[in-house]
Amino acid sequence: MQTTSMCTLKCPVFLFSLKLGIEYENPKWKPLSKWLPFSLLFYPNPIPTVPSSKPPIEGRMASLPLLGLLSLILTATAATATTTSATGIRHGIIRKPSSDVPVFREAPAFRNGDICGSNASDRIHIAMTLDANYLRGTMAAVLSILQHSTCPENVEFHFLWGKYEPEVLVSINSTFPYLNFRVYRFDPNRVRDKISKSIRQALDQPLNYARIYLADILPADVRRVLYLDSDLVVVDDILKLWEVDLEGKVLAAPEYCHANFTKYFTDLFWSDKGLASTFEGRHPCYFNTGVMVVDVDKWRQGGYTQKVEEWMAVQKQKRIYTLGSLPPFLLVLAGNIKAVNHRWNQHGLGGDNLEGRCRSLHPGPISLLHWSGKGKPWLRLDSRKPCVVDHLWAPYDLYNSSIQSLEE
Repeated sequence: MQTTSMCTLKCPVFLFSLKLGIEYENPKWKPLSKWLPFSLLFYPNPIPTVPSSKPPIEGRMASLPLLGLLSLILTATAATATTTSATGIRHGIIRKPSSDVPVFREAPAFRNGDICGSNASDRIHIAMTLDANYLRGTMAAVLSILQHSTCPENVEFHFLWGKYEPEVLVSINSTFPYLNFRVYRFDPNRVRDKISKSIRQALDQPLNYARIYLADILPADVRRVLYLDSDLVVVDDILKLWEVDLEGKVLAAPEYCHANFTKYFTDLFWSDKGLASTFEGRHPCYFNTGVMVVDVDKWRQGGYTQKVEEWMAVQKQKRIYTLGSLPPFLLVLAGNIKAVNHRWNQHGLGGDNLEGRCRSLHPGPISLLHWSGKGKPWLRLDSRKPCVVDHLWAPYDLYNSSIQSLEE
C-alpha cells in the first residue's frame, strides 16, 4: 500500500518570474514565443523512509505544467506521508547515507501527453555517466529533461558508473521514484592505460571515456542513444533532438565550423605530414562530445570504438592533443557527422579548462545549456560567486539546501 500526500493549489506559494531572452518554440506558449518558460516545484522535506534494497528499473512520472517565464514555485507548507511499496518505489527524502553524497528533495512526477505512444519504438534512450562528484548536476539534468518533455514516461536513462556506489543509487531512487533507468558498470581498467595526461585532471578520469564504449555496454535492443554530459540542463522537448535524421551518419551533434580547429591538436601533430593528412578530403569542424545522438548499430558495425582507441594509442607515443577524450573523436569523425542546430548545445558556460571564467550566452534560440569547462554552476552558486548564467541552472537544482540558500 502506497500513499502520498502532496501540496495542492491551496498551499501558499511564493512566485517570482524573470524574463529571459531565449526563444522557446511551443504553440501553447505562442504569445510568449520570445521568452523561455522555466518552472520548478519544490516540495518541503517529507518524512524520511528506509530505502528498499531493490532498485526500480522502470517507473511512472506525473505531469507538471510549465508555469511561465522562469517561474520558481516554493511551497511554504505541506505535509507528506509516505510508505515503501514491495516493488522498491519510495517517496520522500531519506537520511543522508554518506558524507560524500548530497541529499536531494524528491522531484515532481511527470506524465505523458495524449500524443505519446507506448511501444518500445517510442522509447527515448539517454546515456549519462554516474559519479558522486557530479551527482548534483546529473539530478538537475534529469529533472530538466523530464520537466520539458512531452513524453517523459517514454524516456529511459542508461547510467554508466565506474564503481558501485550504493548511496548514489539510493539517491536516484528516492529523488525520482518513478524514473525509468538502468545502471551499467564501466570497467575503468579498460581505458586506464590508454589515457594520457591532459590540461585538466577531471578530463583524465576513466569515466570521462565511457562514451567511447556505449555500443559495447548498452544492450542490443538499444539501437540509438542520446549521450549527455552531467553539467547541462535541457529547456526544450528532448524528443526534437532524439528524432533528428542522421542521414546515414553514425553521429549527430552541433558543429562549430567558425572555431579554430587547429588549436585542438599540437604543433607536433600539424607538422607531421602523415598525421595532418588525416583530415584530407574532409571539412573538419569542432563538435562537443557532451551532446551526441549516436546510431549504436552503425557504431558497432563500423568498429568506431577501435578507431578511437587507435588514436589514443598514438597519443601515448606522441603528444598530439591535450584535451582528454574529445580529440580522438574529432580525429575519427570531424567532418563526417550530421550537424544539428546550435540551439542544442549552448556550451562553454563553465568557461575555459584552466580558470573557468564567466561567459555570456551566445545569441540565438536555446534548447540546451551546457556548463562545459572548468566552472560548474553548483560549485559557483555554493561559493556565492556565481556567474549570471548559473542562475539559469539553479531552478533545476534539487539539492536539499537550495531552499535555505534562496531564502538567505
